[in-house]
Amino acid sequence: MTATDDDASAVTDAERLARATLTRIAEPATKGLAGWVREVGAERVVAELRAGASRAGVDVDGLRHRLATADPHRDLARAAALGARLVCPGDPEWPAPLDDLTWEGLDCLGLWVRGPVGLATAGFRAVGIVGTRAATAYGQLLASNFAHGLAERGWTIVSGLAYGIDAAAHQGALAAGGVTIAALACGVDVAYPKANRALYERVCAEGLVISEFPPGTAPQRPRFLVRNRLIAALSAGTVVVEMATRSGARATATYAARLNRHVMAVPGPVTSAVSAGCHQLLRDRPDTVVVTRVEEIVEQCGHMGEVAEPLSVASTARDLLGPTVRRVFEGVPVHTGATVDKIAEVAGVAPAAAAASLAALAQLGLAHERAGLWAMTPTGRRERRHRGDPLAQLALNVW
Repeated sequence: MTATDDDASAVTDAERLARATLTRIAEPATKGLAGWVREVGAERVVAELRAGASRAGVDVDGLRHRLATADPHRDLARAAALGARLVCPGDPEWPAPLDDLTWEGLDCLGLWVRGPVGLATAGFRAVGIVGTRAATAYGQLLASNFAHGLAERGWTIVSGLAYGIDAAAHQGALAAGGVTIAALACGVDVAYPKANRALYERVCAEGLVISEFPPGTAPQRPRFLVRNRLIAALSAGTVVVEMATRSGARATATYAARLNRHVMAVPGPVTSAVSAGCHQLLRDRPDTVVVTRVEEIVEQCGHMGEVAEPLSVASTARDLLGPTVRRVFEGVPVHTGATVDKIAEVAGVAPAAAAASLAALAQLGLAHERAGLWAMTPTGRRERRHRGDPLAQLALNVW
């Protein structure tokens, strides 16, 4: 994958300058502005703002206030000095899934991109992994393992570079030698949070850092929520590993559902506050799918035929027993021996059937005969205790 995907571009220099200007003066996902750009184009919008035009539903005074000091040439030069670029709709590197944001009137006007990977190629087969910053060891392990397994299968991992689940997802993808995209709520030259600087630098070097904000832009709380729609749009599906009932990850899942993307959640302990949001998501949204393995994520987001194999259940000697032999096994005393006739009576079978069944149980090491009396072996007693029924096992543990 190259940084450009292709050298040809239908975007003119004037169009790129206009979109660079709009990313400087406007907050992303401003519906009135997005519709205006869709209607007349970015160049004309900037020209009309400079000319003092008004537009219903758009805070033109606020835009003009920022426009007075905006310098798109400086922003583009600053990005180039970082090895970054502004990718616009119409560029070969533009990821087509972002166009779906127009369904909600939340268009992306342009993306500042830093990293050696082509954005369109990286976004072709991508999964978002998000969750709480206050992640548990359980959540971090799952996020990392999911990302690692998906990256090994050629999937790009998209997240937000935050503490906790986001960081674990990026790290898992990088550990597998895969591609990861970090969507920021600040400029691509700003490492936030600062404690994740080493991870940020590695993503810049091996993956992609993207933002709708020009270089030098500081993070602000509302910008994280609007950033989350990029994670949802770029991904075929979003996996929520851990989240509280009020969480930015919930916003990402909501955007994903609105954009007809797959929404997946990982269950946790019912007593865990950081899994409460996942459980609520599963209750509130019937289209949310429980996932516990990489294969299940691929089944949701992959091509037809990429189906997760059923979980294998460990077989036991008990599984080899036919129905009659199993009934006789239940009639064998655990400790004190019993005759064939008595076991046949308890099991409700003929003595001849009981005798044949006991011989089979002896071959399997589940029962033995001494002086004409049959009893379970230690192996048989273990098989009887561990029936594979969690409720039965719970009763055994209690009593």
